[in-house]
Amino acid sequence: MSQVYADLGFQLIGGPRGILQGFSKALAPHLSSKKPVLAIVVSEESRDYWEEMVWLGRTLDESGLRTHILHPEEIYFREEGLFTRTGEQLDILYRFFELFDLKNIPKIDLILYAIRKKKVTATPPLKSYLEEKLLFALFHHPLLSPFWLNNLGKESHDLLQDLFPRTWILDPRPLPPHGIIPNLRLGEQMVGNWQQLKAATQKQRQFVVKPSGFSELAWGGRGVSIGHDLSQDQWGEVLDLALASFEHTPYVLQEFVKGARVAMDYYDFATGTIKTMDGRVRLCPYYFVQGEEAPLGGVLATVCPANKKIIHGMVDGIMVPASS
Repeated sequence: MSQVYADLGFQLIGGPRGILQGFSKALAPHLSSKKPVLAIVVSEESRDYWEEMVWLGRTLDESGLRTHILHPEEIYFREEGLFTRTGEQLDILYRFFELFDLKNIPKIDLILYAIRKKKVTATPPLKSYLEEKLLFALFHHPLLSPFWLNNLGKESHDLLQDLFPRTWILDPRPLPPHGIIPNLRLGEQMVGNWQQLKAATQKQRQFVVKPSGFSELAWGGRGVSIGHDLSQDQWGEVLDLALASFEHTPYVLQEFVKGARVAMDYYDFATGTIKTMDGRVRLCPYYFVQGEEAPLGGVLATVCPANKKIIHGMVDGIMVPASS
């Protein structure tokens, strides 16, 4: 999309090839051999992105980086490492799968063995805590504020304070009678028990309940409940489910914030005309870690109809690269 829009004259954030160049440079430190071979491994859970990865792989291949787009079952293990069906040894494995999904991925034990033995380099690194929204709650916990200030510095801390939505972990363990849940209020009333939230009025239910992130329900708008969109009984059921799921799939509570409202032109294929949609926008920046820096390669704007509370890729949505 960036290349197409750039060819039409738009000045895009990151330029026409910012995503591709950023991705390539982020991989560069891991490519130790003279003729490295990359595998972008796409799981069944991520199959909706297969065609995008095929395009990315083909473009990388044309730029000189030998690239294969593979399903996990198409990887072959030998004592020396991981190989393609044709016998090419893989130097780096870009995992396009989530860590919660490991149990469903064919040959994952052999893949993980090769990674542990440094027969192949895997990226993104297999760090489950990076896939958890629970980090937002830990960042906002008042007792941890000195830790974050000390490790991040005031400038970074204050920036993240504005960026990270206030988040609470829906933990069913009871507090003592004098305990409160930090910074959580219903109107002027402090909250000391999750059951208090069930009595919240529709206006007070400006909250989102969602799986913390380490779950198959935690992407594409699945598993998300908007408090003020539900009846009081439905809201109570959502809270009960979330609290009951704590041991295996923790849920978080976040303040609901409306996306920015925009008027967006789009091409209607049914009528062959340009129409305008009143919508709300979500911006997804693409940063690529390169040594000590993480330059911005591009920004994807997803615009959904204004009556949709959850903004994600959908049939009615518009997805475009952002211009400067």
